[in-house]
This record gives sequence, C-alpha cells and structure tokens, in this order.
Amino acid sequence: MKKFFKKTFMVFSALALVLVLAGFGLLMLSNARSFQLFGKLTDRVDTGRKVAALTFDDGPAGNTGEVLDILRDKNAKATFYVIGQSVELYPDQTRAIAARGHELGNHSYSHSRLILKSPSRVELEIEKTNELIRGAGYAGEITFRPPYGKKLVVLPWYLSRNNIETVMWDVEPDTEHAGDAGAILDYTLEKTEPGSIILLHPFGPEGSADIRALPEIIDGLREEGYSFVTVSELKKMDSEN
Repeated sequence: MKKFFKKTFMVFSALALVLVLAGFGLLMLSNARSFQLFGKLTDRVDTGRKVAALTFDDGPAGNTGEVLDILRDKNAKATFYVIGQSVELYPDQTRAIAARGHELGNHSYSHSRLILKSPSRVELEIEKTNELIRGAGYAGEITFRPPYGKKLVVLPWYLSRNNIETVMWDVEPDTEHAGDAGAILDYTLEKTEPGSIILLHPFGPEGSADIRALPEIIDGLREEGYSFVTVSELKKMDSEN
C-alpha cells in the first residue's frame, strides 16, 4: 500500500509540475512583445536610420487636442491606437487625428484582454473599431495593438486570417515611471534606438506626465539626430534592409 501511495504521489507531483510549467509558458506567450503564434508582429524595426515611431494608446479623450497641438508645434507625426468605445464618445477628436495626417490604429472596441475569448468576440472587437476608424476619415493601413499587450491563440489567428499586423513596442517608460514626467523623458531618451516604437499613455489617469514629457522627448531625440515617422512608415523601412 505504501508503494501505491508513493507512486500515486509521484504521478500527481509530476502532473502538477507539468501544469505549472504549461501555465508559465502560456503567461510568457501572452506577454511576449516580439513573438506570437500566427501572423506578423512588429515591436521595432532594424534600420540604420535614426527614426522612431511615437505611439499613443487608449484614446481619444478630452485632451486629444493638447497632444495634437504639441505634435503640430513640433512638426512630428505619430500613431494613435484608439479604443472603439472612446471613438464613439469623441468622434470630433478622432476625425482631427486623421485630418492632421496622423495614423490611426486599432486598440480593440472595449479594451478588454483578448485572451480566452471566442472568435466571434475577437471579430466584434476588431471589426467594429475598424469601421469607426474608417468613419473618422482615415484611409491608411490599420494595424492592431492588443489591449495590455495580451495575446494567445485566437487573437493572432484572427489577425493573421484577415491580414492585420500586430504592433507592439520596445520603449515603454510608463512601466516603471508612470506619473513622473522627468523619469519618462530620461528613460525614453536612454532606451530609444534606430527603429524604436515608443509607447506613451497621454489619455490615462496619469497621462498629464506623458503630455508634459512629450515636447521634451521630441526635442531631446531630435538633438540626437532622430526624426519621427508613423508606424506604417517605419515598417516600410524594414523592407529596405
């Protein structure tokens, strides 16, 4: 009997270890910035040119005009990854983004984590937001940025089937420095490299720090020789290599 219980314990221990490792693997996969199971993903572009893409998540919002004015004054282009529900709340601000020549990307309709969701839910989140983006007058390529950067199987599979590219990032100062404009600036200047995609959150609860840092980020990187392009423009430079 003791041998039986010992054997059973070993089997269950091995099974528990497998489940833990599988869970850890799924967690790593869902958070991966540079890999997904299906379709194309871009988190940065390998280029010798000193270019970077400014990207803003979670808009539009009431302070969109402030961000647009900074970009206008600094003569810089950016990519806005918008939430469908916010587009419905702020249609004028969304149209202004497109009218000023910036790029609009899809950040889902509800900003829910799109893991363990049905294909029909994923389709709704993406297609409804794409329709709203087109309704704002934007005619360019629409790439997709997963809410919270989370993805597993269904989301990348759907994107791949519909020729929609996933865009992540390689510079995210908010991860460690949310709400601290000076630290956001220093981190961005230190981490940006040729071909970087910079992620900022000027529309969130601590977005005022990102907005305060934005003009200095643009000035500081320009002093280092950088110019600013949209994500689509940056991706084209990848094909030049």
